[in-house]
Amino acid sequence: MSIRPPLRLILMGTSPFAVPALRRLHAGPHRIEAVYTQPPRPAGRGMKERPSPVHEAALELGLPVLTPASFKTEAALAEFTALAADLAIVAAYGLILPRPVLSAPRLGCINLHGSNLPRWRGAAPIQRAIMAGDATTGVDIFQMEAGLDTGPVLASRTVTIGPHETAGFLHDRLAAIAADMLPSLLEGLANGTAQAIPQPSQGATYASKIQKDEGAIDFGQSAIEIDRRIRGLTPWPGCFAYLGKERLGILAAEPVAGSGEPGTVIELPLTVACGEGALRITSVQPAGKRPMPAEAFARGRRLGVSDRLACRAIA
Repeated sequence: MSIRPPLRLILMGTSPFAVPALRRLHAGPHRIEAVYTQPPRPAGRGMKERPSPVHEAALELGLPVLTPASFKTEAALAEFTALAADLAIVAAYGLILPRPVLSAPRLGCINLHGSNLPRWRGAAPIQRAIMAGDATTGVDIFQMEAGLDTGPVLASRTVTIGPHETAGFLHDRLAAIAADMLPSLLEGLANGTAQAIPQPSQGATYASKIQKDEGAIDFGQSAIEIDRRIRGLTPWPGCFAYLGKERLGILAAEPVAGSGEPGTVIELPLTVACGEGALRITSVQPAGKRPMPAEAFARGRRLGVSDRLACRAIA
């Protein structure tokens, strides 16, 4: 069922999570007045300024793009308000929206969030769900308010996290689901039939931003915990350990039975003892080289039983 007249929309996003939603909105009956995204940042070896994935997608679709560094200036607020939007759709934008922005669109601002709230409010819900060993997660679309991901939920879907699923794969799955949820929700918002359900007061957790040093593997942890960390931090920032002074990216592994001094190779090609159980490492990336099977790495380095991996360089 199409809506007449179409809604006037603003899409606000930066990371790839927002791109499927942008494409779905562009293909629908509504009008995207502008796309907001964070300014281009230096990236790559040459550190040249690179537009965000949302910026690139918007240009491809021929949509106007705005890149304010913040909404702290009167000019930025006035520009946003002048668009006279019915609704702003926010997905992995990365900027705090002040009250005047939240209240400017006729229907307010809604957020596409990669978890079932109130679990994993914050910046990294997908990674934290995998790292915590959650069995399920999902997508919630909620009405934004001043608090951090605290607004009432307008639409929700739950999915099972696969036993071997990485954050990258789950991210793409949830982004597609979020885009699929939008058409019926927009119809409900336009027709006044959408219902916002307050979040439960219990069970809130915070998904803090991922830091690069979280990728260091502590073999004193259980093999199950390490496996979750590897999957949760793939593809970024990735996990690593050290063989002597050499940093070694750990790309894929699986928990197996085994015991020994944590960090010690107990079986070739590359099974390493953990605080509980053992980790069979299947894919690695030596510093400055391409990914390779762990078997090829172990053979090339002539690794033997009793060699050790550690979370920091050992002289």
